[in-house]
Amino acid sequence: MRKTAVVTAGTGGIGLETALGLADAGFAVTVIGRDAERGAKAIDRLNAAGPVHPPRFLPADLASLEQVRVLAHRLAVDHAASGEPLTVLVNNVGAMFAERQTRGGVEASFVVNHLSPYLLTELLLPTLTAGAPSRIVNVTSGAVAVAKRAFDAVEPPGGYYGFHWYGRAKLANLAYTLDLSARLDGTGVSVFAADPGGAATDMTNGTMADPKIVSPALRLLWPLVRRTFERSTSGPASAAARPSLVAATDATLTGRTGIVIGAQAHPVAPHRAAADPRVAEAVRRLSERHAPLALA
Repeated sequence: MRKTAVVTAGTGGIGLETALGLADAGFAVTVIGRDAERGAKAIDRLNAAGPVHPPRFLPADLASLEQVRVLAHRLAVDHAASGEPLTVLVNNVGAMFAERQTRGGVEASFVVNHLSPYLLTELLLPTLTAGAPSRIVNVTSGAVAVAKRAFDAVEPPGGYYGFHWYGRAKLANLAYTLDLSARLDGTGVSVFAADPGGAATDMTNGTMADPKIVSPALRLLWPLVRRTFERSTSGPASAAARPSLVAATDATLTGRTGIVIGAQAHPVAPHRAAADPRVAEAVRRLSERHAPLALA
């Protein structure tokens, strides 16, 4: 039976490199993206690599929780109809915004970086469990280190600073990842986080030039921080995809769960705040409130 994988935001950058690596490892890969033209180009790139199984593209704007629901239903129905297991889900989607935006009335960074992968994962859990042994890989970021740890509401107090809010959404998702791994322990579904480190991608190109994306306290140091960050994001996306590929395929991780694969593609300790059960509980309540699994 074929091994199958779903990669969100897989039409370019780290996501496409992850899809290429999974296809090379023998997976039948489904790439998710919002742009059909980019999707077609991604499929051409995958086919040019001579995959064992033909890839496919499914359109979905992952900034829309409604479209996430439609996507999850489509994937679940497809796998039920084919009888093939869903072997790997890679939640690669991510976005940073220089100015505050909303999606469905909810702050966009939190939607894209946490609520979207949270909802897709939760809705696909029956499919992933039925296909066990299977793996969930959530892509995290070193930006969690600059995150506020208050999760009483989607938006923390204070002004909007894109870099910090991106880090806070990624912290929420990392806390969810570790919490989910404990919840699914013994089910055959392993849960990992993968930190790509950095790469030159559409998200980092240009965004980091705006000093307003960081708080005033960090702004004076931003030229130095920015140069350091840009050096770390100047590498190829193929290298940044390695942690996700290790998490998705490495045989030494079989039967293990709740592990963060760091930028050097080996296990690292999770950020301390992400392992705090109080943070996990607050994130759980917030997620259930703004991305309910069952609509009224």
